[in-house]
Amino acid sequence: MKRRVLARVVQSAVKSFPAVVVTGPRQSGKTTLLRTLLRRTHRYINLEDPDVRIRATDDPRTFLAGCTGPVILDEFQYAPQLLPLIKSRIDDKRKPGFWILTGSQNFVMMQNISESLAGRAAVLSLPPFSFAERVNRGGESISLSALLKRLPHAKPFAARRPPLPQLILRGHYPEIASRPSINKDLWCGSYITTYLERDIRNLSQVGDLGQFERFLRLCATRTGQILNVSDLARDIGVSVPTARRWLSMLETGYQVVLLYPYYRNLGKRLVKSPKLYFNDTALACYLLGLRDSDTLRGSPHFPHLFETFIVMDFWKRCHLFGQIPSIYYLRTRDGLEVDLVVEMDGKLHLFEIKSGATMVPKHATSLVHARADFGDSIGVSGIISQASEAFEIQRGVHCWPWEDVLSL
Repeated sequence: MKRRVLARVVQSAVKSFPAVVVTGPRQSGKTTLLRTLLRRTHRYINLEDPDVRIRATDDPRTFLAGCTGPVILDEFQYAPQLLPLIKSRIDDKRKPGFWILTGSQNFVMMQNISESLAGRAAVLSLPPFSFAERVNRGGESISLSALLKRLPHAKPFAARRPPLPQLILRGHYPEIASRPSINKDLWCGSYITTYLERDIRNLSQVGDLGQFERFLRLCATRTGQILNVSDLARDIGVSVPTARRWLSMLETGYQVVLLYPYYRNLGKRLVKSPKLYFNDTALACYLLGLRDSDTLRGSPHFPHLFETFIVMDFWKRCHLFGQIPSIYYLRTRDGLEVDLVVEMDGKLHLFEIKSGATMVPKHATSLVHARADFGDSIGVSGIISQASEAFEIQRGVHCWPWEDVLSL
């Protein structure tokens, strides 16, 4: 099994909190990680099993009475009735690491968790593989704060890796990323069907699954771009409130991430249009009908998919180290855009993401203007691209090969 960065955080959390909650999209590796880490200490119970679920929901007290030792309760959203009883047992005996809860339906699970286990549970999120995990460097991966400090002196990534188009096409879900023999298109189609049937059909807000699937495909066409919800609603033929509700379901269900613009005024960040990113490029490529490397490279979606690939790796790195992502995009005063802004350690770190391999000074224009606007508050700034080596492209602005950055 590839080493997961979150393993370190889980091992720390079970020593301090009576309950540890691990959420994340389906098939991101939650069960494999926890059963591997805790195989000697915890009993595993899968609440997705109908027989187990019936026992847990019909007679929760008797069910929990059988949990005499530390336990992993997988897919916990199927038995929310257990939460008040677990809270009482924690209050009676606060034993670290006794209750390990997992779930893939964040919109169902987290409201109950926050109401019942506030202050009693460490809440962690496991996304699909990061690039470092994908190339077997998860054990050496560093936090985003450490990456920003090391980046100006980063060494070239010398290890072998899959070609970039294959990385984007197969994405980072462990099963298709680790097993080339699996038909990625069949896997992605089955994943989307499972997501729609198991997660979305359970929500009364969606009456027409076919229309929701078309909405999902339209979101894929907008990955890496500023989102106009009104246009999205018009294109799919639903009201703006419906489109916003469906978008929120995709976000809390770990299928998309919204990146808001950075403003010094915090209130402005929350009302301006976000950029939309698909959680995983394999699913986005499948929904866009991109099946092979040549088609991908020739597609007008390639620059946006490359940006999605980079931005989501930054986002994953925050979650894998148990941190809330403080990442944004930026519009300068003269209308230029900076793709990625990381607010950390009192500084703004700026990155432009370019899918090309040949970088010239004009590609750094947005970064130069942003540095002028924000002055001493700027930390690291540079371009992440397919360039073959790192170099200073303008004064104070570097260009880095994408693998040199993501492998840290």
